[in-house]
Amino acid sequence: MEPTKGTQRERLKAWMEENKSITHRQAEDELGIMRVAARINELKKMGMKIEKTMVAGKNRYDETVYYAKYTLIM
Repeated sequence: MEPTKGTQRERLKAWMEENKSITHRQAEDELGIMRVAARINELKKMGMKIEKTMVAGKNRYDETVYYAKYTLIM
């Protein structure tokens, strides 16, 4: 997938179909999407089944943080 082509929604749709899941950081870094939740909502309205789960991780200060991971349900 060429990440610089198409709209944010088109790039995100292609990513989800190829990789099955995405986090906000991935959306920002790989696709240039800052408001991934809004784009996910658009994909859901188009009929894609996407599930959100909260994942624990560590930030640069070794503090536990939680972030959303969006997964395409087949």
